[in-house]
Amino acid sequence: MQSVNLSKVTSSYAENGYFFPLRAMSPSQARIYRSQLEALETASAGISLGNKDQLNFPHVIFQFANEIVRNSLILDVVEALVGPDILVWGSTFFIKEPHTESFVSWHQDLRYWGLEKEDEVVSAWLALSPVNQANGCMRFIPKSHNTELVEHHDTFNDKNFLTRGQEAKVDIDEAETVQVELQPGEVSFHHGRLLHASASNHSDQRRIGLAINYISAQNRQLVAKKDFGMLVRGIDNYRYFEHVPAPDGDMSDQAMVWHHKILNSQNEALYDGAKQ
Repeated sequence: MQSVNLSKVTSSYAENGYFFPLRAMSPSQARIYRSQLEALETASAGISLGNKDQLNFPHVIFQFANEIVRNSLILDVVEALVGPDILVWGSTFFIKEPHTESFVSWHQDLRYWGLEKEDEVVSAWLALSPVNQANGCMRFIPKSHNTELVEHHDTFNDKNFLTRGQEAKVDIDEAETVQVELQPGEVSFHHGRLLHASASNHSDQRRIGLAINYISAQNRQLVAKKDFGMLVRGIDNYRYFEHVPAPDGDMSDQAMVWHHKILNSQNEALYDGAKQ
């Protein structure tokens, strides 16, 4: 496994708002995780596990996903970016099936998350399949994290993975975008103010990625009445978030209760002010 040059990571992240690629695990380990995911997809068929038919908070209900969010190389980078006391605030599998129209519009994550300390949030995006332009990899606008949060409007487009189909009201110069192509087991990191998007999958292969949202323990939720986090490194002397335990089994009764509570609570922030 590659060693992590944390100075290079933090420099790139500060300048551009992102860093990639980091090889967090071997391709063979990524294949194992993909197999576990797909087996659990079959086992959970017909059960709602998130918004818009997505798989939200898999680290709360699947043991393999909980293992991923604790990956030491990923956490080393996160610690360099937000500090030593780290909570997982959220996670989502973004899966695009072959030849489908699902997409993610240009947006900034923090516009809708309700979190106080914008510079103490980082998203890690792990590829469990090859991720490229043909199957709808992410795209970034370098340095856009240096701006304030911009106005967005809600489209509620069913093909848009985002909860409200939210779109940033900005003009995008496609020539300035960066294509975030990754191999299985590689990770990208981006700031919550960074403008990013992804196109549809026009290939013959599934595009599978796990987005993990890490925050520092001293962050706070400003919109939802209550919020949750899973401590994965360091200590939490603040207790602004209710601590979530690691799953005691895949989709166990206890894990599903936590999943339901977290989804309902965070939706207060995600849908705050929505007209629908």
